[in-house]
Amino acid sequence: MQTKIIVAIFFAGAVGVSSQAAELPSPDTPSPAQAAELPSPDTPSPSQAAELRSPDTPSSPQVAELLSPDTLSETERVGSVEAEMKGALVLRGQVLLDRAHFSSGEIDAAYGQNLRMAIQGYQKSQGLTVTGNIDAPTWEVLNVDAAPILQSYTILQADVDGPYVAIRKTWAGKAKMAALGYESVEEALAERFHVSPTLLKQLNPDKVMSRVGEVIVVPNIATNELPKAEKVIIDGSNSTLALVDADGKIIAQFPVTKGSKHDPLPRGKWKVTGVMHNPVFHYNPKLFWDAKPKDTKVTIPAGPNNPVGVVWVAFSKAHYGIHGTSEPSTIGKTQSHGCIRLTNWDATTLAQSVVTGVIVLIQK
Repeated sequence: MQTKIIVAIFFAGAVGVSSQAAELPSPDTPSPAQAAELPSPDTPSPSQAAELRSPDTPSSPQVAELLSPDTLSETERVGSVEAEMKGALVLRGQVLLDRAHFSSGEIDAAYGQNLRMAIQGYQKSQGLTVTGNIDAPTWEVLNVDAAPILQSYTILQADVDGPYVAIRKTWAGKAKMAALGYESVEEALAERFHVSPTLLKQLNPDKVMSRVGEVIVVPNIATNELPKAEKVIIDGSNSTLALVDADGKIIAQFPVTKGSKHDPLPRGKWKVTGVMHNPVFHYNPKLFWDAKPKDTKVTIPAGPNNPVGVVWVAFSKAHYGIHGTSEPSTIGKTQSHGCIRLTNWDATTLAQSVVTGVIVLIQK
């Protein structure tokens, strides 16, 4: 069976330094020189999308198990997903939740804290008993989505061309770059398909992702946009961000990295004041408690490795916002400089659903 999807190309963020300790990023569009190094954000053409097709049967038993979520029996498909589990059933649950906009962050085929929060949020939104496990009643609702869990993607010339660039380590070094693009095709593909680089490699042993025409296996992730949200609720107690519609129903939930003891979350009720895509980042060492003595003010160009990622959602608290990151594996597991940090794909989804004036409620 052939499966076709339209893939939105998202930019990755950069070293996860939040922007509470920075001036608001500029909404200006990157310069032509910067833009030249940025991968195209356009959706692939229909002819490109047609190159997505069913995966080949893998030879490795371990990979074969990971690739089995679409061939599980009816009994297996309602097996409980619980703490410490790994494998095809967990992968199935993560992809279905991702398509329902209840993100567990990186899809990694492993049950962790972010997946538990995603399950609980989904169960609450559906009026199910909140257990944190994908039990039979939860599977009954999730399995209404009958689209394949995995599919194949054919590497295109544009994927190979990038451009890709090694990111400099220092603030001063980054500031001298024309743009902060992806560092590798593997990084770009992992971002695009919401998958951890490790799982992407496990699903594709012996595949050369820098070779045009190579067919790789990827998660069949969410492609539909959300309706507009009336409210954003950031819960510091479980490190989640929820989007709520006009009827008070949670329509999406994402794991977040929150503030720290040095830069705590600004609790209270705020409003969205702007949404910026591919922002530059104004680094001001005076606003960073961990800045180095020799650091100076610099402007970091836009791109996948920009410190605030691909999106900046400002709200009515100076220097604070919601943004992406270049380190999706750290979301929900580390601390920030006060802002709310998401994976770049979740930040992009958020940006599609909020507008100026939307309430941002931060609670713990």
